[in-house]
Amino acid sequence: MRRLVRAWNSRRPVSRLREKGEDVARSTSGSASLSPQAANHAVTPRTSSVWRRMWSNRAVYLFILPGFLWYVVFHYLPILGNVIAWKDYNIFIGIQASPWVGWENFQAIFTDPEFEVALRNTLIIEGLQLVFAFPAPLALALLLNSLISEQVKRTIQSIVYLPHFLSWVIVIAVWQQLFGGDGFLNQILLNQGFDRVNIMNNPDTFKLLAVMQSIWKDAGWGTIIFLAALTKIDVHLYEAAAMDGAGGWRRLINITLPGIRSVIVLLLILRLGSMLTVGFEQYFLQRGAVGADAAEVLDTFIYFRGIVNGDWSFAAAVGIWRAIIGALLIFGANWLAKKFFDEGIF
Repeated sequence: MRRLVRAWNSRRPVSRLREKGEDVARSTSGSASLSPQAANHAVTPRTSSVWRRMWSNRAVYLFILPGFLWYVVFHYLPILGNVIAWKDYNIFIGIQASPWVGWENFQAIFTDPEFEVALRNTLIIEGLQLVFAFPAPLALALLLNSLISEQVKRTIQSIVYLPHFLSWVIVIAVWQQLFGGDGFLNQILLNQGFDRVNIMNNPDTFKLLAVMQSIWKDAGWGTIIFLAALTKIDVHLYEAAAMDGAGGWRRLINITLPGIRSVIVLLLILRLGSMLTVGFEQYFLQRGAVGADAAEVLDTFIYFRGIVNGDWSFAAAVGIWRAIIGALLIFGANWLAKKFFDEGIF
């Protein structure tokens, strides 16, 4: 009898485990037999949820669609036409029928004297822009940030933002009325017995004039990013520095500039990437007054060589060369920024 009891007790854990195993099997089999809707929902990929969110916000995407299509049509589809840089393109027979010439157009770039003039002017103007125009928004933002009165700050911001919304036609017309041969400044000089000052039509000083025009037009708008970055700096740092006896200059060097260093590096990298693109309208409108030797930049050079003279293939080759150099400048500037400042775009 005792042997039977021991044998029964020794079998109970096994039977319990067996019962638990059967319960687990029943539960798993029950979960496996889901309804078709639940099964489809369980195996639905992540992309379907993205499409559902897009469909739920279809009104927003509908508003975005026209701008997206415009950007694709006028910015991405024309990239396919860059194949004419390797052809002797003839507008009357089309791209496909035009004969291939290989790298001849790219080789001709570096032997063209007009290209050398345009490249030299572009580099000089962009160098002046980096020295004078790039720090101008930062200096203006620091000045506005130091103002105590919010009303005065907003008034000055509105005034300095306004020129950004003016076209270059209006900007140059305003400068012509102020500094032209019969402008306001020369009228004052003549009334005081002085000679006229040739500012707008002087080829020797045109590059400095162009930089001043750019500062006047865009410096105020550029302060928006720097002002936003300045608001992220903890004000307690300034209070602690003031209690330690640090003056305004030391607070600027040790707190302000390090606090917005990432923004400065980011904008500098982007600026270096567009170093060969200084603009078109500003120099096109003043090219006739000062001459091509002073105002010809790569943008105007591509326009006159490609559209005016009909050398489409050569102009396309110059555009591709400029895009490649711009990409290399961005990668190089980003590498230097990460190496020396531990900052970068990517």
